[in-house]
Amino acid sequence: MSEHTVKAYDEELAFLSAETARMGRLAVAQVRDAVKAVVSGDTALGERVIDGDAELDLAEAGIEQAAVKLIALRQPVSVDLRDVISAMKIAGNLERCGDLGKNIAKRALVMSGAKLRSPATGSVERMGQLVVARLGQVMEASRDKNIELAAQVWRRDEEIDQQYDALFRELLTFMMGDPVTITASTHLLFIAKNLERIGDHATNIAELVHYQITGDPIPGATRPKWDALQ
Repeated sequence: MSEHTVKAYDEELAFLSAETARMGRLAVAQVRDAVKAVVSGDTALGERVIDGDAELDLAEAGIEQAAVKLIALRQPVSVDLRDVISAMKIAGNLERCGDLGKNIAKRALVMSGAKLRSPATGSVERMGQLVVARLGQVMEASRDKNIELAAQVWRRDEEIDQQYDALFRELLTFMMGDPVTITASTHLLFIAKNLERIGDHATNIAELVHYQITGDPIPGATRPKWDALQ
């Protein structure tokens, strides 16, 4: 392989890494702003989140196209092949996070009226902050190839599930106690479920980062999340 070819190959791998990191920053911002739109009732911000989803879609398509081309022309093996495959899979998970963020933003537009505010909005905000933090951490692990941080995100996924369960019970209590809260609480239930699913995608990415670095699943991993690698 000539020096020119090696340089081009390295640049193509670097492009995938940089684009995956950029896509991660976009996804984190989308989810963060979607939650903020719900809490603040900021319809303009909600609309920006909805419009911004197209950029994530384009980024995923670009990563997939670059990865397929690299595999076809360079035939990477071992660590390089795992890097390419993981970039595609991580991009797919981030694109789904963007879709879920868009769904949350759509609910924010519907809930913008004062009559649809709920006492549980603060609980949704706390859950959103936790999910955004986890997504940011796992993308940091991906960027730095930090296997310990990836495993930490994976192990702490249960915290998001626990917050979702607690919020679910809280919203049911509100709905049973005061029928006026039913509409707002129903919207918040959907928002909370979307946040819980974003947490699942962060866990998927943590598994992918571990696989990317080691070629093996996370030790002791029993959660049925390996569909992300299929």
